[in-house]
Amino acid sequence: MTALLEVSDVSKRYGGIIANSGVSLAVPEHAIIGLIGPNGSGKTTLFNSIAGTHAIDRGSIRFAGQEISKLRVPQIARLGLLRTYQQTRVFRRMSCIENMLVSERGEASLAAMIARPGAGQRERAIELLEFVGLASKRDLPAGSLSFGQQKLLEFAMALMGRPRLLLLDEPTAGINPTLINGLVDRLRRAREALSITLLVIEHNMRVMMNLAEHIYCMARGEILAEGKPAEIQNDPKVIAAYLGESG
Repeated sequence: MTALLEVSDVSKRYGGIIANSGVSLAVPEHAIIGLIGPNGSGKTTLFNSIAGTHAIDRGSIRFAGQEISKLRVPQIARLGLLRTYQQTRVFRRMSCIENMLVSERGEASLAAMIARPGAGQRERAIELLEFVGLASKRDLPAGSLSFGQQKLLEFAMALMGRPRLLLLDEPTAGINPTLINGLVDRLRRAREALSITLLVIEHNMRVMMNLAEHIYCMARGEILAEGKPAEIQNDPKVIAAYLGESG
């Protein structure tokens, strides 16, 4: 399969701290790829670099064949690469449907953001809220939702941007275990129904083993191992990295 995202020899340093060192990975189009590793292994730093939050010190990041390492978040988002966060970023006082409509307008001007939405925008927002199981709560303030429901809302908000590639940072963290299977199912359905590629950071190994087709494991800012879920699960280097994790 053709790689939609190619990360080649990427390094990022914060002062004397090396966050990423020579990281390379590839995400084929329409795949679900996992990224795991102990806390502090550099996963979120890599996500930030890919999404344009900060510049890399060395290497290359190519999306759909285009070098994006010098671009910033709005430019990368317009190309179809979006991300979610460990902690939800919803507008708590706005209704779910309002959150959806604002997210669809992205980096638009204030005037454009408060303009009356078109019928097509609202219809799409409702369809996506139904897709994640929140249609009945569309008029409720986002702050009234549970943390897990807010994560589902943020996922739906990201889908409003019609991404080709979605970076998901800990999508199941803080979610009631009874809702996790439903979220995993929606991630798979999004790939199939909306033709989206997913790169997922996840600490829940049961989720990752059931969701991802290929997994990269990071440790100390480097790629420690990669392979199919069964290979990663039984890799001595990966086991040692997790057993050595502190905190």
